[in-house]
Amino acid sequence: MTLVDQFQRRISYLRLSVTDRCDLRCAYCMPERQTFLPRKDVLSLEELHKLALGFIARGITKLRLTGGEPLVRRDMIELVQAIGRKLGDGLDELTLTTNGTRLAEFADPLFAAGMRRVNVSLDTLDRQGFARLARRDSLPQVLEGIAAAQAAGLKVKLNTVALKGTNENEIPALIEWAHARGLELTLIEVMPLGEVEEDRFDQHLSLGEVRAALEQRWTLTPSEHRTGGPARYFDVAETGGRIGLITPLTNNFCEGCNRVRVTATGQLYPCLGGGERVDLRAALRSEDPDAALVEALDVAMKIKPLRHNFRIDAHGQAPALPRHMSMTGG
Repeated sequence: MTLVDQFQRRISYLRLSVTDRCDLRCAYCMPERQTFLPRKDVLSLEELHKLALGFIARGITKLRLTGGEPLVRRDMIELVQAIGRKLGDGLDELTLTTNGTRLAEFADPLFAAGMRRVNVSLDTLDRQGFARLARRDSLPQVLEGIAAAQAAGLKVKLNTVALKGTNENEIPALIEWAHARGLELTLIEVMPLGEVEEDRFDQHLSLGEVRAALEQRWTLTPSEHRTGGPARYFDVAETGGRIGLITPLTNNFCEGCNRVRVTATGQLYPCLGGGERVDLRAALRSEDPDAALVEALDVAMKIKPLRHNFRIDAHGQAPALPRHMSMTGG
């Protein structure tokens, strides 16, 4: 039986986190002194695989592996290989979101396991700016990873968080750099998830403003292109490429939501911006995990909200939710 929520939205897309750990400390994502989960709380390789199979059996056709940084998990490739066996047998696409620091090492194995597309987070091409933002001097490794992924045959899409006063003046150059290399780039508004050292009011940059600025420079034409996610796309005539805009604050896109997220501890969040959750780890570790998982997914469909309620409209505003993006899965 396929997954359909109370608003008759068919859920076909799972974002499955394999770890909350990351080798970067991006200022909009987590504090420098982040406390990570005890390993015993994280789902095992076998549990992650069983979970993926359970979702595929209920009509999930697109599965994205996330983190934290998924490639810091030692058995990550084994998981990709195991899930990849379902490609063409219920699963249409298996993808990955990564910061790119370890992509050079894993690009070929990912392609061999059936992956054809990856998303790489890249917020600046300035090495010093990258080191300040990510609190690690890792830009050379990320650029090497992007090149290795393309060489391996993987289609690469860049994700860039638009940050006021940090990278807003670099956005046109980032787009030109990406399009010159045959890469798509999607801009994302900063999301109020978890406490960080900086005030997100100072970080928040409306993509409506960014789009207006880009239209002073280039010709942007709305595109019919869709990937199953929340981005809305525009063709850029002058560069010959395409950009995406993800606007969780300034232009809510929830009416077409087709996805759910599962954390590395097996907590299913029907909405990124909601507190509703179902404990799939308890189901997996019960006496009858198959039946318990079916029941838990049915409950999730009943509690998935119509929309999130993100706001960043005042200094000192508390985050919408206490959990960080790295825990929920990007």
